Amino acid sequence: MGIKKELLDILACPKCKGDIFLTQNEDGLVCKKCRLLYEIREDIPVMLIDEAKAWDESIKIKD
Repeated sequence: MGIKKELLDILACPKCKGDIFLTQNEDGLVCKKCRLLYEIREDIPVMLIDEAKAWDESIKIKD
């Protein structure tokens, strides 16, 4: 099903409150400023700072 654009428009990084971006595979949300990846599990974004992973640029962001 994936994340709807309306939801992406209102979500923000819980750490810096900045913009987040959907990964190319639609399995995570990335904050470029904090360089964190928040996983999406069963179509639900896990927006917990403690569960975020370091983002490396090999994980592409959707345009």
